[in-house]
Amino acid sequence: MIWLLVDSSTVGGIESHVARLALALIDAGHPAEVVLLAEHGANPWIDQLRSLGVPYRCLNGSLGGLRCSLAVERPSLLHTHGYKANILGRLAARSLAIPVVSTFHAGERGAFPVSLYQQLDEVTAGLGGRIAVSEQIRARLRFPADLIENFVAVPHLPPKRHSARAIGFVGRLSHEKAPDHFCELAVRDGGASHWHVFGDGPMRGELEARYGHVVTFRGLVTDLAPHWPTLGLLVMPSRAEGLPMAALEALAAGVPVVASHVGGLPRVVHDGKTGWLFPTGDLDGAYRHVCAWRQLSEGTKSELSHSCWAFVRDNFSAAAHLPALLAAYRNAGWTEIPRITRSA
Repeated sequence: MIWLLVDSSTVGGIESHVARLALALIDAGHPAEVVLLAEHGANPWIDQLRSLGVPYRCLNGSLGGLRCSLAVERPSLLHTHGYKANILGRLAARSLAIPVVSTFHAGERGAFPVSLYQQLDEVTAGLGGRIAVSEQIRARLRFPADLIENFVAVPHLPPKRHSARAIGFVGRLSHEKAPDHFCELAVRDGGASHWHVFGDGPMRGELEARYGHVVTFRGLVTDLAPHWPTLGLLVMPSRAEGLPMAALEALAAGVPVVASHVGGLPRVVHDGKTGWLFPTGDLDGAYRHVCAWRQLSEGTKSELSHSCWAFVRDNFSAAAHLPALLAAYRNAGWTEIPRITRSA
C-alpha cells in the first residue's frame, strides 16, 4: 500500500493532484490510500474523495500519531505533499525505515511563519526522495529533485465546445493568485463578457464588496466539471505559481488559458496553441489577449479548443507521467508488489 500524506482543510490544487494521483496509482494496479494528517472540521475534499471512490483515513495531527500508524500499517512507501506533511512524514518514515518521497508544490513563499516552515521543509528534504512540479521550484531546492509535473484526467474524446463567452478565474483568493488583477480586467471589459470567480480565500470579502457589480463570485466549487463547458476562457494573472491544476483541467476541457509568465505556466500555455502568456502584472497585455480571443471566429475557437485538449492528452495525462513517478518511488527504495487490477 502506498500512502499519500497531506495536511488538508479544504480543496485546492494540492488536493486535486493527490486525488488524481491516488486514482492513477489504483488504476495502474498499485494500491494507494490518501492519509490526512489531521481532521480540521468539515472538509469538502473528504466528500470529493468519497465520490471518486478514493480510500482515505484521518490521523490525529501529531508526529507520534503518524509514527504509530506507520508502524502498525507499514505502507510500502509514504508520499508526502505540503510542508507540514513533508516535514513530519520524512521524520516518521525515516525512523521506521519506510521509503519516503516528498513533492514540492508551492511556487511562492508564504508569509511568516509559513515561510519559516517552508524553509525547514527544504532544509530537511535530504531525508527522502524529492519531486518538484516545476523547474523554478526544483531550482530553489537545496537538494537534487526529479521534475515531475502535475497531471489531470483527460477525456478520451475532445470536448464538444459551444460558443461560451464567459471568462473565469479558478483558485484561492489570495495575493499570489492575483484575483484582484482578474477583477480589474473585468472592470476594463465593461460588460462585454461575463466574468466569474470560482474559489474562496482571505481576499474574497474585499473583492466581492469592490467588484461584485462586474464579477460573479461563485465560491468554492469542489467539482468544476459541469462548469468548464460554460467558460470560453480561463484567466490566471498569478504573481507566483507552481504548476496550477486549474490550468491543466481547463485545457483538458478544451478551455484556452490567458496567464502570466510565471512558475510552470509557460510549460502549458503556448501562444496561439493553448492560450496566451503576458508579463506578470501587465494588465494591458492581458486584456489585449482577452480581446484577441473574443474576436476569433467560432471555427478558430473550435480548433483552439481541440489543440488545448490534445496538448494535455499528450503531455499531462496520467499515462504520460506515471512511469516517471514510479521510477522516483523505486529510487527512494520502494519495492513494487504484484499489480492488482482495479475492477470496473
